[in-house]
Amino acid sequence: MTNRYNIFFADLLNIINYGKINMTVGGCMFGKDIGIDLGTTNVLIYVKGKGIVLNEPSVVAIETGTKKVLAVGKDARAMIGRTPGKVQAIRPMKDGVIADFEITEIMLNYFIKKVHGYTNFCRPRILICCPSNITQVEKNAIMEAAERTGARSVYIEEEPKVAAIGAGMDISKPSANMIIDIGGGTTDIAILSVGSIVRSSSIKIAGNTFDNAIVKYIRAKYKLLIGERTAEDIKITIGTVFNKRNDKMEIKGRNLITGLPQAITITSKEVEEAIRESIYKIVNEIKEVLELTPPELAGDIVDKGIVLTGGGAMIDGLDKLLVQELKVPVFMAASPLTCVVEGTGVLLGNIKSLNSI
Repeated sequence: MTNRYNIFFADLLNIINYGKINMTVGGCMFGKDIGIDLGTTNVLIYVKGKGIVLNEPSVVAIETGTKKVLAVGKDARAMIGRTPGKVQAIRPMKDGVIADFEITEIMLNYFIKKVHGYTNFCRPRILICCPSNITQVEKNAIMEAAERTGARSVYIEEEPKVAAIGAGMDISKPSANMIIDIGGGTTDIAILSVGSIVRSSSIKIAGNTFDNAIVKYIRAKYKLLIGERTAEDIKITIGTVFNKRNDKMEIKGRNLITGLPQAITITSKEVEEAIRESIYKIVNEIKEVLELTPPELAGDIVDKGIVLTGGGAMIDGLDKLLVQELKVPVFMAASPLTCVVEGTGVLLGNIKSLNSI
């Protein structure tokens, strides 16, 4: 009898130890560290040891009556402007902050489980980026949404700082590094030195603002109503802010006078006219930040230039326009769409140095 009990407990101990080894080696005892670029337009996730594992639209489709979640991410975005009355496609993030806490939590939970699949025994540490000038209340809302997904601990960092790191800029030295991150909801402008932000500004004018300006322009000029997806396609395909492009694009929408479907052709020059006011608001904000910069750091910027990141910065001719207006060199980051999330990957390598909640 004693031998049988000894064998049983020996086998049980082996099973427990084997489980511990597997969980520890696989990163499951504590969970993989995760970096999240929680954007107004897209969510990107970086998993330590794997790299960027997710890039999906920040959209959730729900049934309006029951609040039942029907789709998240790419599938939900495909429903924008094409759903029946009982289905609503929601963007829970607005201007870089949470507009709908409940839906943001659902979206985050879905994406994290999709890339991580953790349980209560496999909870990750999460690093999330936010615009530089959001309030503490808005910052707490982002932290709480991440915490409620089951994270073991949550860290938060300012987006322009993380974008600069992801763009390969050395911000640790006593020398100015200037970055302009134009996302979907906000434009973050920052000057960094010795690992911190010296001067910064965050304005709610960015890629989505350009889309809305295109919608308004076409409605006013042609009495044609188009959706946000069509406006975004126009911006990406023939949009420009500086070059004298002569590209054309056929678009379709609903005529506001007849109520019937209609197709028209628009040009790059018209797109430039549509978004000009928004672009120059960004230019003027950049100038204000530069005017408040200490002279020594301003001299560094003249020598080193400014780096552009974010999807909104990719519109044709923006770098050339900024060179003309600011009189300093302007460069596009090698991978403007992923700089922020790649920066979280760098910071995850030294996550203990960050402050958690």
